[in-house]
Amino acid sequence: MSRYSRAKKNYTSTVEGRRAVLESIRSDREIKEIIIDEFIEHGPQIKEINILADKKKIYIKFLSKKNIEKLAHTKKHQGIIAVVADPIYSNIDDMLRLASSRSELPLIVMLDGVQDPQNFGAVARNIDASGAHGIVIPSRRSASISPGSIKASAGALEHILVSREINLNSTINNLKSKGFIIVGLDSNCSNDYKNLNYSSPILIVAGSENGGLSKVISKNCDYLVSLPMNGKISSLNVSVSTGILLYHIIDQRSLIKN
Repeated sequence: MSRYSRAKKNYTSTVEGRRAVLESIRSDREIKEIIIDEFIEHGPQIKEINILADKKKIYIKFLSKKNIEKLAHTKKHQGIIAVVADPIYSNIDDMLRLASSRSELPLIVMLDGVQDPQNFGAVARNIDASGAHGIVIPSRRSASISPGSIKASAGALEHILVSREINLNSTINNLKSKGFIIVGLDSNCSNDYKNLNYSSPILIVAGSENGGLSKVISKNCDYLVSLPMNGKISSLNVSVSTGILLYHIIDQRSLIKN
């Protein structure tokens, strides 16, 4: 299910870095042009980018490193930038349709107050790798689809569904009315994540590393769970904890199904 099927042709965004640009070409995102450092080493990824761009008739131009630096939004652009159509965000119904098309129980992640593009991108990579159905973020005070988060996701943000919601609490209530169980990740609680039965539509809610879940969101969760911490540190990075829970849910559902 493409996030770009309704894309408007406003080419004010960039995708930066070899893997991210490659995934952008593989997705349905509209690409105006690809800009490559004129002295870049033509390794396997650059060669594949050239081949796919040629097949899709995407214009490639070569510029000096200095000129690419002026266009780039990140420092780690690796000498390649794609000028792309602005991202189109999805909605919850798109995610439910995706789950239905796969004959799967819905599995969605919501991020509450995660502002670091690196963390957002890493969670998005987990969504794509695990086969979960989408990610929900607030429309304000949150990382969003950007050159930095796309690069951090290794291009996964070009393939998954992302919904921006004005009110996360209202979104939770809406999903509850559709039969979802809301599971919040909270490093301060004692309920081990393995104790729950996940054979229902699930929304995982994860907060920022510093602040965790907001009080209003935490109170609206059906369950709060934590990952056992046996060392000196008290919590894991949000992308790590989310990834562990996603794969546990998928494994548990697979065992129940079989």
